Amino acid sequence: MCGIWALFGSDECLSIQCLSAMKIAHRGPDAFRFENVNGYTNCCFGFHRLAVVDPLFGMQPIRLKKYPYLWLCYNGEIYNHVKLRSQFGFEYQTNVDGEIILHLYAKGGIEQTVSMLDGVFAFILLDTANKKIFLGRDTYGVRPLFKAMTEDGFLAVCSEAKGLCNLKHSTTSFLKVEPFLPGHYETLDLKPNGKVVSVEMVKYHHCRDEPLHALYDSVEKLTPGFELETVKKNIRILFNNAVKKRLMTDRRIGCLLSGGLDSSLVAATLLKQLKEAQVQYPLQTFAIGMEDSPDLQAARKVADHIGSEHHEVLFNSEEGIQALDEVIFSLETYDITTVRASVGMYLISKYIRKNTDSVVIFSGEGSDELTQGYIYFHKAPSAEKAEEESERLLKELYLFDVLRADRTTAAHGLELRVPFLDHRFSSYYLSLPPEMRIPKQGVEKHLLRESFEDSKLLPKEILWRPKEAFSDGITSVKNSWFQILQDYVEHQVDDSMMASAADKFPFNTPKTKEGYYYRQIFERHYPGRASWLTHYWMPKWINATDPSARTLSHYKSAAKA
Repeated sequence: MCGIWALFGSDECLSIQCLSAMKIAHRGPDAFRFENVNGYTNCCFGFHRLAVVDPLFGMQPIRLKKYPYLWLCYNGEIYNHVKLRSQFGFEYQTNVDGEIILHLYAKGGIEQTVSMLDGVFAFILLDTANKKIFLGRDTYGVRPLFKAMTEDGFLAVCSEAKGLCNLKHSTTSFLKVEPFLPGHYETLDLKPNGKVVSVEMVKYHHCRDEPLHALYDSVEKLTPGFELETVKKNIRILFNNAVKKRLMTDRRIGCLLSGGLDSSLVAATLLKQLKEAQVQYPLQTFAIGMEDSPDLQAARKVADHIGSEHHEVLFNSEEGIQALDEVIFSLETYDITTVRASVGMYLISKYIRKNTDSVVIFSGEGSDELTQGYIYFHKAPSAEKAEEESERLLKELYLFDVLRADRTTAAHGLELRVPFLDHRFSSYYLSLPPEMRIPKQGVEKHLLRESFEDSKLLPKEILWRPKEAFSDGITSVKNSWFQILQDYVEHQVDDSMMASAADKFPFNTPKTKEGYYYRQIFERHYPGRASWLTHYWMPKWINATDPSARTLSHYKSAAKA
């Protein structure tokens, strides 16, 4: 996890512009470099480094003696770099996983390069010999990337939007900043004056398609067919592989553990893989909640079962509310459910950074979208409609859960790894017949649960624990985080403010006092940037006015039982 930043064709002094790069210093607390591009006085790269792989030669932009005309700044991990290196006989200059991007590009061009990368990434690749710039981002947008581009060809790129908002340019007083779309790469021509022209934007991978790099995968051959036992076995193989490949690091590994199905499966599988790899340190697991929270109790049970070194972080309602301002600043969004769920993750990341030496943190993000884990999937009118919704959620992860997971951890210099969004695992799961993936017998993620039923990885009551929204599970049912927030904003936003909400916020007008409160904070930090969020996250197929699972009838009946 690092912070990347680059300008091309700046007409302002670079030494002033580069101050904007310091806005993302939290993403790389180990080192910083600012480098001009030879022959282009108005082009430069900025890089904040979190040293996770190759501490000696890992600084960026990466440049190789063999390809002196190539410059690479990237944020991410390429898990199959060793496999590709041996497959094609590339001679490496460093031990950095991202070096593979330069070799692949020199061998076969940009289309083949991005398709062959098994991992999470956002990159800026400059080819001064062919006067080209390439931008690319992984399938689900696990690693963030933003860009700003003016009509006269000034291009600015950064890991987070906050590194671009205050840049100056002669042709505009307000630089439009947008997220770079996941699963895409863009080709731009570089002119002699350092300005750029966009040539094409290409979607190189759909989450449903088996990735091209599967041709060179070391995973054991899967049994074909959709017979239940076959499918369950394949799911276990691919999930194990997804966790195993993510062990690639020179820093200590930890794991977030809410005690729900997803994080518990990740933690149990991770601990097993660390033992097999003969890693010498114990796995640290981390849970957060208020006293009497169901998440803390369930996480304790899992940690006892798997034998991890478990840490519990307690917070109170005052600490949670005090964190809202810095959380919204870190997130760069005002989406209600994202902000709610981010507070716990932000506070636990702060604890990890301050009190432990775990830096690479595993988590269960992506499972709810992939395996139809949200409670409202019980209301899906058909298996086909549920499949459509699952793919829509995956496509929008970069606006919601993946955004939350990246920003809350990156704010404290941690690197997040998310095995459920592994290319091979997710494309296989999406290839299964729609009827296999829907909730069954009143239980969501039924297929995933039964796939691990005989593995003894988890206690049965955890494996079959019903869905608990993270922002709700961290507090007790009697006094939920949801209710604490409602009580607080009631005193911060009055009815007259709500009555004029549409005039003040014509785009994505907040419909609740909580939404209004978050929007106020967002506008204070990022005035005029509301379009970064295209729409609020809301459940489907029900008349919901709030994204909380607590407002759904299925949740209420489960809570009473």
